[in-house]
Amino acid sequence: MIRLILVIIFLLLFVISNIIFAPIAWILGAFNKPARDQYTKWYVKSIFRGILFLSGTRVTVSGIENIPSDSSVVYMCNHNSFFDVLITYVKIPYVFGFVSKKEVGKVPILHMWMRYVNCLFLDRNNIREGLKTILTGIDMVKNGTSLFIFPEGTRSKDGNMIPFKEGAMKLATKSKAPVIPIAMRGTSDIFESHLPFIKGSKVTMVVGKPIYIDELSPEDKKHSGAYVQGVIQNMLDEIDKNN
Repeated sequence: MIRLILVIIFLLLFVISNIIFAPIAWILGAFNKPARDQYTKWYVKSIFRGILFLSGTRVTVSGIENIPSDSSVVYMCNHNSFFDVLITYVKIPYVFGFVSKKEVGKVPILHMWMRYVNCLFLDRNNIREGLKTILTGIDMVKNGTSLFIFPEGTRSKDGNMIPFKEGAMKLATKSKAPVIPIAMRGTSDIFESHLPFIKGSKVTMVVGKPIYIDELSPEDKKHSGAYVQGVIQNMLDEIDKNN
């Protein structure tokens, strides 16, 4: 219970701090968008790092060197917890945006900061609007902005991956950007496994080597979602074997 209370207090301080930090982001964005992106990355990352510390989350990361530093990429990861977003944003050292569900875009204050860090909001119930969002994301990646998407479309309840949405793969196939597969274990142990309490947990995060969809065999290219999911599943199996 104490960890939950500490996190709630910290989030309240975050809301109050927006009085100071939000105008700075707005001013930077009006004159220097790259500077705003870096500032926002620092600020949001600091908030997320504080939450992870108060929740007692310990993260072991490997494979960061597999992320190209000179090009945009599309990150794809299995999804088990709300904390997946916090951990990946803190541990990946580069600027990127998330593709999130539309409902998250309705949360006050959070919505503003997510837009500042190049996030997109996907309407999963409206095919036309969803396609528009994906097309916007493709243009962003082509123009140098990396994006992070959870291809399952929602959180898994039992730790087993849900089949990847082929629509999510369009971000990589149409933009020609490499897919960076990421596997995580232990995030649901922080919160989802024992709602509403937060417990200190150990998380393992592994970043795999880039996958270039154009270099796959015709059959794998046709079912690229299943192929990437298979790669991440192998990474999860390796984590399970070593734990």
